[in-house]
Amino acid sequence: MKTFFAHAVSRVAMSCMAAAFAVTTASAAEPPSCTQVNMAGPGWTDIDATNAMSGVLLKALGYRQHVANLSVPITYQGLKKGQIDVFLGNWMPAQAPVVKPFEEEKSIEVVHPNLSNAKFTLAVPDYVAAAGVHSFADLAKNADKFDSTIYGIEPGAPANQNIKKMVDDKAFGLGNWKLVESSETGMLTQIDRAVREKKWIVFLAWEPHLMNTKFKLSYLDGGDKYFGPNYGGATVNTVARAGYEQQCPNVARLFRQITFNVDLENGVITDVLEKKASVDMAATDALKRHPELWKSWLDGVNTANGGNGLQAVQAALGVK
Repeated sequence: MKTFFAHAVSRVAMSCMAAAFAVTTASAAEPPSCTQVNMAGPGWTDIDATNAMSGVLLKALGYRQHVANLSVPITYQGLKKGQIDVFLGNWMPAQAPVVKPFEEEKSIEVVHPNLSNAKFTLAVPDYVAAAGVHSFADLAKNADKFDSTIYGIEPGAPANQNIKKMVDDKAFGLGNWKLVESSETGMLTQIDRAVREKKWIVFLAWEPHLMNTKFKLSYLDGGDKYFGPNYGGATVNTVARAGYEQQCPNVARLFRQITFNVDLENGVITDVLEKKASVDMAATDALKRHPELWKSWLDGVNTANGGNGLQAVQAALGVK
């Protein structure tokens, strides 16, 4: 009788443990509202690359990624309104004036830096630098050769706003210069044409980007007030809408841990622009080549339904 009672208690205890395990497993699953991750891309190849790499991981983990093509100011409005969950393109300090109001009202959260050792400022082709243009202060005295024009990216971009402020401030004697706002592709087309014809041109340049290998560039010194020191030395942050980490802790953990590097992004960008690969294929190939990176990104990250995140990504990429 005593033995029977002991076995009965044991069975009850085991049943309770199993039930507790089931509850724990179920609780590890992400809420259904988190399974679609809404992101934004301003049309820059570097952010296309990082969005694509993130998308490969999200799909393997059972999430759906939706990327909206939005300008930077509209992206921050989307984050504030809860329409965008995550943005991987917070270039600092270039975007500081745009981001500051959203940070102060706590409608967005800066998650963490996803890229260091980037740069973002004005540049000229090497033959222009060889002719004596090395800094912002050298532009005005060569105004005729530059047609008093600076080529920027899409209208509304924070970097363009910095250039406009510089012109409005009449800094470096550039008060009568004009800014051509186009798009990344449009600006690159202008650079390509100018380089082929050995014409003088000054434009926004940044790294990581294929332009650094496609063209021989010289970044201009002296623009610290408008682009930051060290030739616009930049950090790119991941930002999220307010409350996202609390509402969707598993996928938010992934984004808190994803950290890219210049060589990785340049590899994806080169495959897309020079080898004509799709951005998704280029991102997948890059991740297959660098499992040491994403294994650390997946530390403690589950699939959307609570499974083993690392094993799911390994299976999807065919990499151990």
